[in-house]
Amino acid sequence: MIPSRLAPLLFALILSGVMSFLVTGIATLSTQGLVADFHVIWLGTWLRAWPVAFPAAFVFAPIVRRLVARLVRAS
Repeated sequence: MIPSRLAPLLFALILSGVMSFLVTGIATLSTQGLVADFHVIWLGTWLRAWPVAFPAAFVFAPIVRRLVARLVRAS
């Protein structure tokens, strides 16, 4: 098991992977269409995007959590 102190890093890794996968898929489909090698193009795009998305998610997640905490009302 992964130590709990690494939870923020794991969270950013998984979230950035999923989100960048979805976004690059939509962007690739929008720009290329459903071409024969769509999955190859998508995978290449995702593999270039994820290394950018991961540190961004890691840096911005605490900022966004604080912003959300300020925007919501305690129940």
